[in-house]
Amino acid sequence: MSLEYSVGDLTIHRIIEQEAPFFPALEFIPGLTPEVLAENRAWMRQAKALDEQDTLILCFQSYVVKTPHHTILIDSCIGNDKPRPQRPKWHMKTDDTYMSGLKAAGVSVDDIDFVMCTHLHVDHVGWNTRLLNGRWVPTFPRARYVFARQEFDYWTEQNAKAEVPPFADSVLPVVEAGRHELVSSDYQIGDHVRILPTPGHTPGHSAFTLGRGRDDAVFSGDLIHSPLQALYPELSMKFDVDQATAATTRRSFLERYCGTDTLCCTAHFPSPSVGRIKRKGSGFVCAAV
Repeated sequence: MSLEYSVGDLTIHRIIEQEAPFFPALEFIPGLTPEVLAENRAWMRQAKALDEQDTLILCFQSYVVKTPHHTILIDSCIGNDKPRPQRPKWHMKTDDTYMSGLKAAGVSVDDIDFVMCTHLHVDHVGWNTRLLNGRWVPTFPRARYVFARQEFDYWTEQNAKAEVPPFADSVLPVVEAGRHELVSSDYQIGDHVRILPTPGHTPGHSAFTLGRGRDDAVFSGDLIHSPLQALYPELSMKFDVDQATAATTRRSFLERYCGTDTLCCTAHFPSPSVGRIKRKGSGFVCAAV
């Protein structure tokens, strides 16, 4: 299984925190019917995207991207010591899997120049902070943390109504430390990093495109969770804030990259998680490279 990819003048490392059965397919994707699941069960199991109990297998991971100028972390996964009682596998976790993954990629926390979050859900911001002497502090002390302004404003509003734990322990401490940047969709880092607005899963969800003057790689975040949604882009998942918009965004994204050389780096597809978008019937596949 490859954890490192090179494309253009980018080097991309996958940092896997967990990969395991996560949610029953029919519950996770409300529009999925037993009949459609049955039609696709064999290839999904062969792809290790579905287990014998029809539970979707998801990977939870970050990507470290080295450009000629910067080292960038895209999404910071689940995190340690975080109170997540609704997710036993994430609750008060203390393992060294994530940090060992960074080390294996030859990266230390001090090497990261930018942390870019596709959105601010629990499994995409967890390692933004770490516990130090009872306080949450930025894990990557030299990094600028990039949040889409629309996404940040949405969660600020939600947090004002009732505390959103991942926002409180993994986003606000970064703000309090003065390490964040709130950006709009025209934000760029040099000539290599751009934002592609991809709303639906959350209002300010963003994909990131990287490459000098072209999209050598795109990081799709949670606009798509399972290979099944590539084949059937209209199938949105239960946690999409706006399922109709998410479906439109997903098809538009897949059409944009279909048949191109752009490396699509998904957040949650089972390993190898990375591929190129090809057309298949009225849908698509992410063909592993």
